[in-house]
Amino acid sequence: MGFPAVPGEAKSRPKNSPSEADSDWPIYGGNPENNHYSPLNQINRNTVKHLREAWTFDTGESGGLETSPIEVGGILYGLTPSQKVFALNGATGNVIWQFDLGIKGTQPDRGLALWTSGLDTRILVGVMNYLYALDASSGVPVRSFGKGGRIDLREDLGRDPSAQSVYLTSPPLVYRDLAIVGGRVSETLPASPGDIRAYDIRTGKLRWAFHTIPRSTEVGYDSWPRDAWQASGGANNWAGMTLDARRGIVYVPTGSAAFDFYGGDRIGDNLFANSLLALDAETGERIWHFQAVHHDLWDRDFPSPPILLTVKREGQNIDAVAQASKQGFVFLFDRNTGQPLFPIECKKYPPSDVPGEQAAPQQCLPTKPAPFARQRLTEDLLTSRTPEAHQWALDHFHTFRSDGQFVPFSTDKETVVFPGFDGGAEWGGQAVDPDTAIFYVNSNDLAWTGRLTETTPAGASTSNPPGAAAIPTMKYRLTGYLRFLDPDGYPAIAPPWGTLNAINLNTGEYVWKIPFGEYPELVDKGMKNTGTENYGGPLVTRGGLVFIGATNYDKKFHAYDKATGELLWETDLPFAGNATPITYEIKGRQYVVIAAGGGKDLKSKSGGVYVAFAVK
Repeated sequence: MGFPAVPGEAKSRPKNSPSEADSDWPIYGGNPENNHYSPLNQINRNTVKHLREAWTFDTGESGGLETSPIEVGGILYGLTPSQKVFALNGATGNVIWQFDLGIKGTQPDRGLALWTSGLDTRILVGVMNYLYALDASSGVPVRSFGKGGRIDLREDLGRDPSAQSVYLTSPPLVYRDLAIVGGRVSETLPASPGDIRAYDIRTGKLRWAFHTIPRSTEVGYDSWPRDAWQASGGANNWAGMTLDARRGIVYVPTGSAAFDFYGGDRIGDNLFANSLLALDAETGERIWHFQAVHHDLWDRDFPSPPILLTVKREGQNIDAVAQASKQGFVFLFDRNTGQPLFPIECKKYPPSDVPGEQAAPQQCLPTKPAPFARQRLTEDLLTSRTPEAHQWALDHFHTFRSDGQFVPFSTDKETVVFPGFDGGAEWGGQAVDPDTAIFYVNSNDLAWTGRLTETTPAGASTSNPPGAAAIPTMKYRLTGYLRFLDPDGYPAIAPPWGTLNAINLNTGEYVWKIPFGEYPELVDKGMKNTGTENYGGPLVTRGGLVFIGATNYDKKFHAYDKATGELLWETDLPFAGNATPITYEIKGRQYVVIAAGGGKDLKSKSGGVYVAFAVK
């Protein structure tokens, strides 16, 4: 079957830039600004009640889906749970091609990218530790790219490739003829470094690399122990990136350094972990950065790509970049300079009582907007679902340390992490309406706990290659990622357990906030609007709607009035829609598509079904 011409070669736009046709969804996040916004409005406040299933595509696989597909020129491209790549007719769901790359994916794979130059159109997709370039008309690897159509991301890191572990869980970012990638690495030692790398899309050759664990002549080197870059790991971009194509700036959020919860071997602030980086997309040179957590001991990664938008201040338009955090905050910066657009306040926090650890003496958080997740668990926030559940929660709470953000873990007591390790904000990302600068973010609002325990004698180290820096053994490990759940398996805190929020970033004030998600069995008992854990992000449209799946337990797909938060439509999915939906138009008909595979709720079966909706 022939491949249709791909919009995007108009002379008015930079050559090889993604399609900006209003009818398509050609890039992860919808457009380079990554605002999850569509100007389509056939499906709107008045017509959404007529939304019906238009087609489904069942991959026939289990395992769950976190993928946001892309659509260009009537063709939808996506991934199966085992990370086979496919192309569908976007109007019918019929398969055009499907290609098995011969590697079973065991890591999340949240999307893919498209690049076009003349008649050469390629799909760029990460499967485990490889980046592939596929012919978009057939799905067959482009043999001239890398080695036989792929790049091994374990290479080009300055270390023995066979000892590295790098997985591409988010799609590459395409800038001109470059594919810019990060990767997921181990969160325990030994771990690979989190270098940001750009590869030539035609040849697969490395064009530039930014070292997030700086080397001896680089900025930030003195925020780590000497020669830490040779052995430390992490500070990686696993969540994806955002591009200002006009300025040629790529905005890169990074995660924590390894090991996530003990840093006695990495004393210092650890630049550029837990940072938002603004890099020259052509060269990889740093333009500015902001580090949100110094010497992270809590796994407080930036969990999603930032969003570009324009805000109004004192009658002036300011081009900005907004970044959400696991703690439930929104950081807003001038995208040219990195200047905060809301005040950021730095406070002192308690030291660590774990031998060898040196927690950062202060941390900094924005004073506005107010956090979209609760920050400190207290007795009055414990569950009252039943008297028995409340007493159980109270008894356990009295054994915890619960003092809010940035309390270092201890070896003697469980420490409350609130919001939990998964946020607050998470990898599904957020949406912004560019017409209003209203920011839509779904949030988890659960408490987790953690404690450290000693694993090896102090000072022990593993064997390491000749000439390499010593790789310290992890002296402490986390006893477990523990949700604070009552004996019946429900959160042991008071609702809401998940929320959907609308924040005006012109002012920093909330427009609305609602509980998000329900437990069907609790609804049957009269307990509604509890909110639930939710994974996957929102889509906002000019038609006045916010579409979102995400809710783990009720498996619903929802449409809300973007101005008020009123629920206007919802439907059941075959599995939870733990992914971010997309929308596009083909021959005058608008479609909304979501990947429904579940997989985050371990009590339920998982699958891999794409479901499309349109007005009947």
